[in-house]
Amino acid sequence: MHPGWEPVIGLEVHAQLLTRSKLFCACPTTFGAPPNTHVCPTCLGLPGALPVLNAEAARMAVKAALALDCTVRPKSRFARKNYFYPDLPKGYQVSQFDEPFSDHGHLDIALEGAEGEPPRTKRARILRIHMEEDAGKNVHTAGSVSVVDLNRAGVPLVEIVGEPDLSSPQEAAEYLRTLRDILVFLGINDGNLEEGSFRCDANVSIKPIGEARLGTRVELKNINSFKFVEKAIASEIERQKEILEGGGRVVQETRGWDETTTSTFPLRSKETAQDYRYFPEPDLPPVVLDDLFVARVRAELPELPRVKRDRFVTELGLSPYAANVLTQHPRIAAFFEEAATLHLDAAHAGRVANFIQSEVLRDVTTQGQQASIPVTARQISELIRLVDTGKISGKQAKELYVKLREAGPEASAASLVSQLGMAQVTDPKAIEDVCAKVIADNPKQAEQLRAGKEALFGFFVGQVMKATKGSANPQLVNDTLKRLLAAG
Repeated sequence: MHPGWEPVIGLEVHAQLLTRSKLFCACPTTFGAPPNTHVCPTCLGLPGALPVLNAEAARMAVKAALALDCTVRPKSRFARKNYFYPDLPKGYQVSQFDEPFSDHGHLDIALEGAEGEPPRTKRARILRIHMEEDAGKNVHTAGSVSVVDLNRAGVPLVEIVGEPDLSSPQEAAEYLRTLRDILVFLGINDGNLEEGSFRCDANVSIKPIGEARLGTRVELKNINSFKFVEKAIASEIERQKEILEGGGRVVQETRGWDETTTSTFPLRSKETAQDYRYFPEPDLPPVVLDDLFVARVRAELPELPRVKRDRFVTELGLSPYAANVLTQHPRIAAFFEEAATLHLDAAHAGRVANFIQSEVLRDVTTQGQQASIPVTARQISELIRLVDTGKISGKQAKELYVKLREAGPEASAASLVSQLGMAQVTDPKAIEDVCAKVIADNPKQAEQLRAGKEALFGFFVGQVMKATKGSANPQLVNDTLKRLLAAG
């Protein structure tokens, strides 16, 4: 970034709520159905069809607002947002305009500190969260033919409108990751950028450093990955810088992102609220959210990712990195916590965390709110306990995990160890015999180690573990080798 300029970035996020039916009708919201099969007179906007608000969508929307510390208004109203696109069957979108159901919240994001400094936290304000229905989807086919699929028309969304508090592409990407994690942990959104259930528009402008007045903003529409958000914003900042430094003027418009050319391109001039001719939706009464309803929703809020990470560090002794990895998905976090707390021991929890990261996560797949984990928390806890008590070695633990994965959720780690003859060798005499043979078979390396080449000690440990097929107690091997090598 040119030292004379600073970016100003605000994000608008559309998150699809995980309801079974649409916002104002009973049509299903499932993704991937044949085109135009999840439609009815209401979401098609046919004459005489009247909308009815989905109460579950309202509950989920309030959940998002409370988690982001927004003020929930006791009374709000829907409005018609008028524009004419093929994917908008009514000719208007039912949204909220001047009377949203919540406003004035914030999102705290964790950022890397400057070189040599600890990580820092930045608070980004949220102007408002409102409910609205989604539009359909234009599908462009070969031969310049476009068709429309209205399955998505009427699907419930919350739009989370951020204040222009972000000052770099990296901050914008972290804001989105943090927000997605919260919505997924709340159970109200699946965080799927590819399917369009979590979409981002970025408002980007630049201004001279220290200038209070904001520059002309450009809106970047529907970017479908965190990586592309970062790249698109960086590209747009450079484009605006070149225009201004060349004596030109940035035009207020809506632009798209081309990942092939890694540049933004114009879509249309930016509409204003006046262009949309908002007016109150006459077919829907005001939305009334009384104190009892809000209190009940607040009581349903789960522990949010950041709080969970902090607790994993302070109570279970995890490193910040491990805590972050294990809270990337609510099912993974719950799996770790169950395995770790089956034995109330911080050291046990740390070993469980390390094993899950190194072995289990490579076999985990996630899809929306669901996660497929090939073993149970009980099996992993039992496996780590076998290592803790010296029954098996760390190497054997990895082999045992593979066997547990193959055997299924009912298999017992202890029983498999017995069946497979995997018990760790802890007999001092047996280990001493193996160590003595390894030293005798490698006299040259033994002399080099005694002469000061201490790195060769690992070679001897490896040879003993190889000879015992990884079953020897590592600490006993180390102690025995040191004693025998020192004795000459």
